[in-house]
Amino acid sequence: MNNRDVVLAEKGFLDFEVDPALDLFAEIEKLKKEKNAVILAHYYQEPDIQDVADYIGDSLGLAQQASKTDADIIVFAGVHFMAETAKILNPSKKVLLPDLKAGCSLADSAPGHLFKAFREKYPDHIVVSYINCSAEVKALSDIICTSSNAEKVIESIPAGQPIIFAPDKNLGAYINKKTGRNMVLWNGACMVHEIFSLEKITKLKIRHPKAKLIAHPECEDAVLAVADYIGSTTQLLKYTSQDSAHEYIVATETGILHQMQQDSPGKTFIPAPPNNNCACNDCPHMKLNTLEKLYLCMKYEQPELLMDETLREAARKPIDRMLEISRAAGLIGG
Repeated sequence: MNNRDVVLAEKGFLDFEVDPALDLFAEIEKLKKEKNAVILAHYYQEPDIQDVADYIGDSLGLAQQASKTDADIIVFAGVHFMAETAKILNPSKKVLLPDLKAGCSLADSAPGHLFKAFREKYPDHIVVSYINCSAEVKALSDIICTSSNAEKVIESIPAGQPIIFAPDKNLGAYINKKTGRNMVLWNGACMVHEIFSLEKITKLKIRHPKAKLIAHPECEDAVLAVADYIGSTTQLLKYTSQDSAHEYIVATETGILHQMQQDSPGKTFIPAPPNNNCACNDCPHMKLNTLEKLYLCMKYEQPELLMDETLREAARKPIDRMLEISRAAGLIGG
């Protein structure tokens, strides 16, 4: 590495060329052993990253794994808020993210300073925030939840206690309907899950009459209303492996289809179509991570996610509360 490369690596700009003859799978396995590193990957990552990961899961499962790992280095193949969560739970460990620009449209929809002002309008409300939010929003929250445990988290709060739910309005509305609550909802949404076209899904169901529509609760209500099953990524995966149907239209990010196909090789999984001609059911942020970037970040231990300690301590309390509720409810991530 020359001086220029050192500076670029320290800033997180890992733009080096990787020898195409290099066996990245073997090199990554070697680096894991040399550095006592663990790779945590979300279901929405590209298949190669899922195949090299030590653990693949949804946000709840990833948070649980991050809270108990004994690795010295956590390599988070996901997006920025997920790596933040790992750092919040592991202040003494080095947390790496293959691409620091891997953000989240949902997290970006709730800037910390605006959410703080919003919360101040409802001083008697408990704040429950979906884990897809920044550390600043987590620090302003009382409890964090994921799509796997949101219903249990809300049910753990006394019925008369008013609640703010942020940042996903679609998940919040779904939980309101499931629990009979009337939570105040922050007006945020995921760019992937809002893009599904009910009209195109309806036409797809006509062409595939035996296919079941399964959907993530971040989808809009019109899509959820016609779904055969609604669940988190882990719940969708489990459902397709245990259900008797052989065809599924999947209304969530397409990365999950890799695990569905591995678990159920004899079944057919069709990505739900977006309302335009782009591949908008692929999260552009998740797909910023590549196997090459994963290798480079492990080799040079950059980009590293760092966090102010005061912010970290404040953000940890609502995450710990979520993990306590999940343990009490017997919930585990996948």
